[in-house]
Amino acid sequence: MLAESGVPVFPCMPGEKRPLTRRGFHDASTNPKQVSAWWRRWPAANLAIPTGPASGIEVVDVDVGSTGSGFPAFQGARREGLVDGWAALVRTPSGGLHAYFPADESREQASWQAPTAHIDFRGSGGYILAPPSRVLQSDGQLRPYELRSTGLVESGPVDAGRLRNFLDPRPPVPHGKGTSHTRSRDVQRLGRWVAALGKGERNRGLFWAACRLAEHHTPVADTLAVLGPAAEHAGLGAREIATTIRSAYRATDPAAREPAGSDPPPFRGSVPQQSLGRVIA
Repeated sequence: MLAESGVPVFPCMPGEKRPLTRRGFHDASTNPKQVSAWWRRWPAANLAIPTGPASGIEVVDVDVGSTGSGFPAFQGARREGLVDGWAALVRTPSGGLHAYFPADESREQASWQAPTAHIDFRGSGGYILAPPSRVLQSDGQLRPYELRSTGLVESGPVDAGRLRNFLDPRPPVPHGKGTSHTRSRDVQRLGRWVAALGKGERNRGLFWAACRLAEHHTPVADTLAVLGPAAEHAGLGAREIATTIRSAYRATDPAAREPAGSDPPPFRGSVPQQSLGRVIA
């Protein structure tokens, strides 16, 4: 059992990725009594693991869907030596892949998405479903997460920053130096990039752009003012926009970006502006 091995877990909706507990991955526990109580209450629940320092696990998530496959980019990253040393490989219900890596104890790596490469990184602020969880697919079938390999003998951390820079050459973003005019121009350019995103890329692209602004200490209200109308132009709804931006700020730096218990103001639309192979086997 994962919890008994020291890996915290929490339950998600049967057939889905949505947490059943109020605080989601923040509620993850290694307490056998708590874990048993959850599964007595929800015996069909999916099994989820928080990624990053909480579990000591980081995951490179290779997506496969109607908008494309992440396998070509993953193979390219392998050729560059950026994703060697995984500890386990798990086939996902969509036909994609979770490559498990031990977290780097010397640094915390935040979760991110590379929309055009169809690859996500699950680190601090993220979570994944683990075998034997099952997820309902578009064809109406429930398909499982399946352990395919316990990986390499000498597994090691992945450098998430280098991987992201390889997968996702980024449009200009505001920097701490330079004139206010230059920074404003860069933010507006990022907004135009979001506005041009197509269906299937909009949520991931908005999340990515909001993370970049959060990393540069842009106030949440300013991010909403620029990216909100851009995402609305791309076809997203107001509630979805606010939720995605909130998630991006929390994933990037939960402590620094939002006061405890607070959320960014809502966007109302039309605003001008250890051995992982052993553990999961």
